[in-house]
Amino acid sequence: MGVRRRLYEALAPEARAPGTGLSKTNLAIVALVLVSFLFLALETEPVMTAQPVWQQTFAIFNISVIAIFAVEYLLRVWTAGEDPQYRGLSGRWRYITRFYSLADLAAFLPELIVMVTGAGTSLLVLRVLRLARLVKIARFIPAFEALGAAMKRASSLLYTSLALAITLVYVAAVLLYFVEGIGGNQQDAFSSIPRAVWWAVATLTTVGYGDVYPVTALGRFCAGIIAIAGIGVVALPAGVFASAFSDELRERELAKLKQELDDVRSEETGQ
Repeated sequence: MGVRRRLYEALAPEARAPGTGLSKTNLAIVALVLVSFLFLALETEPVMTAQPVWQQTFAIFNISVIAIFAVEYLLRVWTAGEDPQYRGLSGRWRYITRFYSLADLAAFLPELIVMVTGAGTSLLVLRVLRLARLVKIARFIPAFEALGAAMKRASSLLYTSLALAITLVYVAAVLLYFVEGIGGNQQDAFSSIPRAVWWAVATLTTVGYGDVYPVTALGRFCAGIIAIAGIGVVALPAGVFASAFSDELRERELAKLKQELDDVRSEETGQ
């Protein structure tokens, strides 16, 4: 077995047999991603960043992570040729432009550019792209795949729920604009429909910050009706998604049991 083939089996989850779990290489990558999130949180703590020893620790760690992910990305591109669909220049381009590969690139490239160019702190906001490293974990955990499949399964109903929510938010904002902004003279909170949208979103999502609220009797009556409607707006997509996720998990479990049964029958037939 060649070096490229061994690296491919170590890096590509699809190269491993079902039920064998992750390779040690991918387990190490998952662990490194989790540790990088921990360091991202610690880097925002002023008490730690004010100490030179921690500044040096963060710098060394970030450089190491960027280097590891850069090497990993190059190795993934190189070994992708073991898969027939990614062979040749056109195949490599398909691999590089797929979602997971772009996420791998975003996991290190922005910070690498900042590091190499010596750009100022204005580009340090690109560190938020470290969240792309979550995709590296999602690639290895079947639950994330099931989550995406459930969202795709319920996409039409979720879009319908979203359209209903947007419509209700707009209607609520318009209603309170006329009742409170014009009729109630609340020129600060409800002086325009866009400003009233903030109140509508906070009310319909049942958050209720309390920074904006109606004061007239009619406004409070309308707000009560809208708040009750908001319960359904929040519950509807949650119920749709929960049902789709449950169906997806059940189908996957049935498919797994069917595969195990077929394997047992194949073994019995072979004997």
